[in-house]
Amino acid sequence: MASVLYFEQTARTLAADRRQAKAATVSGAFGMRFTNHALKDVADMLAARAARKTRTRVAFVNAHCINEMRRADIYDKAVRSADMILPDGSGMALATLLSSGRACANLNGTDLAPELMKAARDNGLSIFFLGARPGVSQRVAARLKEAFPGLKVAGAHHGYFTDDERVIRRINRAKPDILLVAFGVPKQDVWLAEHAHRLSAPVMLGVGGLFDFLSGRIPRAPKLLRALGLEWTYRLYQEPMRMWRRYILGNPLFIARAVFDALGVYMRGARRRLDDALRRGIDIAGAAAGLVLLSPILAATAVAIRMESAGPVIFRQVRIGRNGAPFTMYKFRSMTKDAEAVREKLETDNQHGADAVTFKISHDPRITRVGRFIRKYSIDELPQLWNVLTGRMSLVGPRPALPQEVARYSLHERRRLAVKPGITCTWQIAGRANIDFQGQVALDLQYIRQRSIFHDLRILLKTPYAVISARGAY
Repeated sequence: MASVLYFEQTARTLAADRRQAKAATVSGAFGMRFTNHALKDVADMLAARAARKTRTRVAFVNAHCINEMRRADIYDKAVRSADMILPDGSGMALATLLSSGRACANLNGTDLAPELMKAARDNGLSIFFLGARPGVSQRVAARLKEAFPGLKVAGAHHGYFTDDERVIRRINRAKPDILLVAFGVPKQDVWLAEHAHRLSAPVMLGVGGLFDFLSGRIPRAPKLLRALGLEWTYRLYQEPMRMWRRYILGNPLFIARAVFDALGVYMRGARRRLDDALRRGIDIAGAAAGLVLLSPILAATAVAIRMESAGPVIFRQVRIGRNGAPFTMYKFRSMTKDAEAVREKLETDNQHGADAVTFKISHDPRITRVGRFIRKYSIDELPQLWNVLTGRMSLVGPRPALPQEVARYSLHERRRLAVKPGITCTWQIAGRANIDFQGQVALDLQYIRQRSIFHDLRILLKTPYAVISARGAY
């Protein structure tokens, strides 16, 4: 009972974390997850990561970046592999609104920079400025030290270099906490993705043309244009010959891509909803038919259990379902009435190890003679057809775990909870208890990735053979 209460408390905490994570990110646009905090919160988060020496590579993404990602696979991979992706501009707000129904924040580097400087200064963190024309990064560093007294500048270097090794050594000697790289896209993100593991700075950001704005070389658009999401018109006015392709051709192209991406998200969602509806229909039909057709076996098993030992015929146990929701699972009782109380004395005999997540003994002394037979042929699982009929389980899915097991799951292992648990699953037909816990997790996650109606039907068709062979059943 204590383990159930502990898990319910843990489940509430996990649910709160999921709600917070959902509010902090926007997903769906172009298959990426964008940070959706306020500017100050992002700056404080990056400063905290730098102080803790948490390796974090940050990429900004705007409409132009999306167009470039479509042209250069190496740049696309560099952005998608970043630890944090920040949406930049009204184009990204439009794209996320179309694909997810939620507009993202505008987390452009120029607006983030003052908040990041404050957070760095207040936490005693140093910054290295790398990029732009010779002299520009030094001028940026001097201006920021004047604007934010007490700000630590680890160093500055222009972006027109050919010797990566020498520059990396210089950065590492300076030991900055935050590295700002202003090469422009796609070069800066590709360079960071290639060299991040060799750079000592824990937090690294590719900041595009930030240094040109901070140095005063290029003025920013008036606040009204920025508020209206039309800063690009001012950039076009400033540098028409350089920017006309990016905006006159690029913006319509981006909008078309955003619309097609949103249509793809909608179609995938519709297909998933149809798949879920079909799966639920199969579950209801299969569970109802199973309860009717197998009723003689159900009745005979109930009589046999009652005749052999005292205690209830049906064993009720709290298990963990989809998204961590607890539910009561039903089985035919295959153990003695005091099995749960005796389990603590048998922990050291666990064939998976005393500290393992799951508990299994090949010759469990708690199992009755009838219990051993019905477990061998999975007859004890048949009452779970009622769980399927009521919607708490599915015919096919990862086996439902105990609360005390889930409480010990890693974040990776918790991915098993993304779908409804099932009566049968991939590892049930591939060896059952002979497969260790990590093998079960790997097969469950593979199933979730490949999940489809046809895949479920293949597992259902293979289940009778697995039951008759009784391989790994004890």
